[in-house]
Amino acid sequence: MNKEMSTEWSLDILYHGLEDPAYEADIKALEEYIEAMRRVVDDVCKAGKSPDAKTVETLLLAQEKVIGTAHRLTSYIQLRQSVDTENGSLLAQEKRIQKMLASYSPLEAAAKKYFAAIEDVQKLSGESEVIRAYAFLLRECKEEAKHLLGGEVEEMAAAMDMTGGAAWGSLFSYLTSTVKVLYEGKEITLSEARNLAYSPNAGERKAAYEAELAAYEGIADSLAFALNNIKAQVTMLSEKRGYESPLALTLFQSRMSKKTLDAMMEAVVEYLPVFRKYLRKKAELLGYQGGLPWYELFAPVGKADKKYTIEEAKEYLLRCFGEFAPEMAALMEEAFTNSWIDFYPRKGKEGGAFCAGLMEKKQSRILTNYDGYFGSVDTLAHELGHAFHNRQLEEERPLNQDYPMPVAETASTFNELHLGRYALKTAEGDERLNLLESDLREQTQCIVDIYSRYLFESAVFAQGKERFLMAEDLKELMLDAQRKAYGDGLDEDAMHPYMWACKSHYYYSDLSFYNFPYAFGNLFALGLYAKFLKEGEAFVPKYKEMLKATPCCTVEKAGAMVGADLTSPDFWRQSLAMIADEVEEFCKF
Repeated sequence: MNKEMSTEWSLDILYHGLEDPAYEADIKALEEYIEAMRRVVDDVCKAGKSPDAKTVETLLLAQEKVIGTAHRLTSYIQLRQSVDTENGSLLAQEKRIQKMLASYSPLEAAAKKYFAAIEDVQKLSGESEVIRAYAFLLRECKEEAKHLLGGEVEEMAAAMDMTGGAAWGSLFSYLTSTVKVLYEGKEITLSEARNLAYSPNAGERKAAYEAELAAYEGIADSLAFALNNIKAQVTMLSEKRGYESPLALTLFQSRMSKKTLDAMMEAVVEYLPVFRKYLRKKAELLGYQGGLPWYELFAPVGKADKKYTIEEAKEYLLRCFGEFAPEMAALMEEAFTNSWIDFYPRKGKEGGAFCAGLMEKKQSRILTNYDGYFGSVDTLAHELGHAFHNRQLEEERPLNQDYPMPVAETASTFNELHLGRYALKTAEGDERLNLLESDLREQTQCIVDIYSRYLFESAVFAQGKERFLMAEDLKELMLDAQRKAYGDGLDEDAMHPYMWACKSHYYYSDLSFYNFPYAFGNLFALGLYAKFLKEGEAFVPKYKEMLKATPCCTVEKAGAMVGADLTSPDFWRQSLAMIADEVEEFCKF
């Protein structure tokens, strides 16, 4: 007999609560591992000794212990916080761990500077299996060391982030997860209001949009202060570390060249008229003249009344991905059966969706705000794509499990593409129209809306250096970005001036421009999917090998592994042309 599927995730594989002796044991272990790392740094790095294989290996193994334990602790706290943002005990524990890790930052910086002094990484690799595994990381340290501040300054920066950028980010999470949205005489959460954008009822969509905008008015000033101060901190630290700009820092973190970003954006701008054509056609189908009102962006078109229970969603995904790779289907079965997923919105739970890898445990955890429509099934496929990427890295060493932002969205978007095409195989008439439009809706979000977010964040960084941007300023910058991206595809009188107030990606003090990676992942995945359609099962091993390599190579090299030149606009044009073909079919309805 099958056990009843849980609708909330279980974190027992990490700890059974803050009172779990294993939790405090790991806190103590983390302190000990940091202290052990400090002793090695004092003995070797500060003494100015030349790098040798034994010492390099010792430092790497010490880092593994710190990072492994810290990841276990922070994952637990952050996952619990994401579904219980008002829990003060969790906030206290977060600060406790952050304080400990702040003392690790200068040790990590010292180790990287020590690694940067290695004259011949290849030679040392021959003397140690550990060094051989971390050869890419060690070579990268040479470049990164140029941008590291002094040890005490790095420690101070990390410590001050707790009451600076990270604290402002926490304020964003708290305000947006607890703000009360007044909708049809009752209070609902922001996530519930935003989910109504997918409602088949036009009146509900517009009313929810208006209620959402009204709710932001009460928290907009606070969020403006949060955003200004986070971006000011990022700008200051970027300059101090010698980066040309926050974007240059992000590109370095992304292991991506400016040439690749420019090539992608060049192709995106060329194809914006295609997306605008789709939006105007959607407006026409919904009875509007000209551009589409914002509150209709996610409106279902065609037959859209079908809803999926969680069990139905599971069976649908297993059938779909069993055709792609049996191991993908097996992973999905594991996720549904073993309480990896927290499905439904509730008070105190964050909006949106994400996947967190617990590679040490060979598992992942997935948060969604499931509403039963096909879009939610699509979101599950997306997040389970991240879990599939994580699975390829479970046997890698701890410091080789962190892949850069652009490729982070590749496996997830690949899954969405496969699901969409699977659904279209048997669909006809209104059902086909609905599925086709759903796919174009998501493509538009990943390309056009992401482009608007990129323009907005670029403007915030540029103008924020000269002045404090009040809520009204941010609203106008967002509207300007939407006009440039959406053009006449949108009704200019019904846009969304508060899109900066509902996206957590703007509020990370350690991560900027978390927007263009979605466009990259989407278009890269389209190119990969075209190869899968051509090569079939033979493509899957190459795909897995590429995903496995992503923590230890540039995105350009990852592309080369599957025959793609990412520095050429032509690669991106080919992917965008696939979307253009869908738009043409859609416009025939």
